[in-house]
Order: sequence, then C-alpha cells, then structure tokens
Amino acid sequence: MTNFSDMYSPDMLKNLDTPHKLNEPVPRSLCTDCGISRTKNPSRCGTACQFIKPDYPKLETQIHGRERNESINPDELHFGAFKRIVRAKLKTPSEGAQWTGITTQLAEQLLRNGLVDAVIAVKPDASDRWKPEPVLITKPDDMKQCRGMRMGYAPTLALLEPAIEQGYKRIAVVGIPCQIYALRALEKELGLEKLYVIGTPCSDNTTTENFHTFLNLLSDKPETVSYLEFRADYQVELRFDDGSRKEIPFLKLPISKLPGDFFPTTCQTCVDYTNALSDITVGYMGGEGEQWLIVRNDRGEEILSLLGDDILLSQTGSKGNRKSHVEGFMKNVERSANGLPLRAMPDFVRPIVAWLMPKIGPRGMEFARTRLEMKAIETILHLRRKAPSKMKNMVPEHVWKLAKPYGLEREKDTEA
Repeated sequence: MTNFSDMYSPDMLKNLDTPHKLNEPVPRSLCTDCGISRTKNPSRCGTACQFIKPDYPKLETQIHGRERNESINPDELHFGAFKRIVRAKLKTPSEGAQWTGITTQLAEQLLRNGLVDAVIAVKPDASDRWKPEPVLITKPDDMKQCRGMRMGYAPTLALLEPAIEQGYKRIAVVGIPCQIYALRALEKELGLEKLYVIGTPCSDNTTTENFHTFLNLLSDKPETVSYLEFRADYQVELRFDDGSRKEIPFLKLPISKLPGDFFPTTCQTCVDYTNALSDITVGYMGGEGEQWLIVRNDRGEEILSLLGDDILLSQTGSKGNRKSHVEGFMKNVERSANGLPLRAMPDFVRPIVAWLMPKIGPRGMEFARTRLEMKAIETILHLRRKAPSKMKNMVPEHVWKLAKPYGLEREKDTEA
C-alpha cells in the first residue's frame, strides 16, 4: 500500500493552486463553519444557513425544477428529488481513493473537459492527514490530492470570493450538505456562468481533534491509520500504513467511551443527510459494498456522462425490514445522556448480534431508508432537548413525515 507520506508530501500539497488566507469565522450558534461567515458579507448567514430557517421546497424547485414528490417515486421522501439511483464503481479504482475514486474523478473530468475553470474541494492538511483544508483547484491532475475521507470542519465556501475575484465564472463545488445548502441559497447572487455541484452525504461529523480521540480507542497505533470507512455491512474498516487491515462491527465500537460533546448539536440535528440540493450525490449507503449515486437533474447526468465507459452502473438492491431497527434506535436516543445512545445490550450478546446484522439487517436501499429515518428521529429529539425554540423553523416537512410513523409529530408550539 502507498503510504500517506508518499502520496501527500508537504511539497506536493504546496504545489496546488495558490493558498488563500481565510478570515476568522464569525461566532454563531449551530454553526459548522461552512465558510460564509468568513466572507466579506458574513451577514448572509442569516438567509443562507441550513440551521436557521431552511426552505427545501423553494431551493429544490430552483435547482431541480421541482420539489421532492412522493407520487413520482416514494423514495423521494427519503432521498430528495432524483432522476435515478444506481450502484456504481470505476473499472479501474484510483490509487488512494476511499472507494474507487468516483467523486474526484467526476471533478477531474469537469476540469479536463473544460466545463469548469476551477473546483472548490478539500485536501488533507500537510500536517494531519485527517484534517480537511479547503483548496481551489484548476489543474485536473491535482484532484487526486483530494482523494479519501477527511474528518472535521472545512470552511469550503470561503473560497468562493477568491475564485470569483480571480475571474473564474465556471465553478464546481464538492461539499457536504450544510455547505451545499448555503451555496444554493446564495447561488443567484454569485454571478457565475455555470455551477456544478457534487455532493457527498454527511450526518455525524466532529472536530478533527475529537476524531483522533476516536482513533485512539480503535487502535494502539492510531497515527498509522490511513483509511477508515463505515461500511454498509455494519463494519468499520481500518487500513494501516503497513498494508494491514482491521474490521470492527458497529456494535463493538467504543461509543460509550467518547466524550459527551463528541458529536456537536449541528450534526445531531442535520436535516439533509443525502445532500438533496446537489446535482449528483456520491455516497455508499445504498450500495451494498459499492458506491451509490443519486443523479438528481440534467446537470447531474451531464457530470456522470463524463466518466463514459470507465464507470460500471447497476441496479440497487433492497433487503430486510427497517422498522424494528429504527424503533430500537429511537429508544436509545430517548434515554441517552448528552446525545450519545446508551448501549444496554450485554457484552456477551454483542458478538452474536454483530454476526447476525449483516445477514438479517436492512441492506441496500432499505439500509439507506433506515439511516434516513434514524436521522429524522435524532434531529427532532435532540432539538427538543437542546434548542426547542428552533423547532418551528429548522425542521422541514420531509423530516416530520419520516418521523411520523414512530409517533413523532409536529407539536402545536411549532405551528404558532
């Protein structure tokens, strides 16, 4: 296996486009530092932030030509408006990629085909492989430096102003949901000729420092972990610099040992796991061991077409039943302390359940639906506990619909 130090040496990272010094963020509650507060007009957060008063029907109509519609496809309630959902993998995986490299290949091909002048994405910090650092990329070959997962907060949208000031009018952005919501809310005032958006799902982010605490619990040599993936088969996979691997069942993760503030309130109350305002979402939840693409509009189809025959697409599958799993999750969250679910299962039972889950648990699209309903429940319960005044404006209608079968409904005080 290629070592991190070989792939991402400081000299290589410095050879990317000219680095930009970012302003300090404006302190705000429920903020993931998407970058807008660091721009010349930080007051725009008031209308652009997902955590204030999101309007998904308006922005979905603006971006996709219509809002999510269950009569077109019942899965739109869970995943947002889309044209098609498919499993996907590259015929030749990109070296150093988290999966096969689809996300970075899409962005690279936008540059290589001259459809955009620049891509705003994140690369690993030169001193910490897990820390995300926003970068403005104009050379196709430089996209390979953005491969792999980062954990932490990156003010990606702070690079919009430098990009526009340099004359770039055709831009692609690779980002997580809270970043993409703000981008779309401000899109009309940016004056861009073209904007392509490649979204990745996200729900449970944390600080890079907290993530290192997590790695310390998973391995006695955390500094050598080069790869970490939460897989759809209920396993966390670790890879190490020496080429070795380790798999840990979800049920055996040391969740109870994490600090109470490990997951911030923002991520516990995210209302858009699937990045519904992107042109194309690239994730893994419904992929059953492969990646999972949600092609949302014509621009998403255009982006995907750039990979041509290099990408293998197949129909998604769906197995299992989510109801009991979601109900069990809800009970844990209801009795949790500081937002982290309690693990009441006896230790001797966990290996048995961990063995059973990949065989009888929800898989494929049902796994994805499970996670979306869990996320909706988590959002409502944590907001009720930690920020009840935000219930009226912050929870979109689609989240309430996902939670309704489990007895969670919009309360009178949120309708006032």
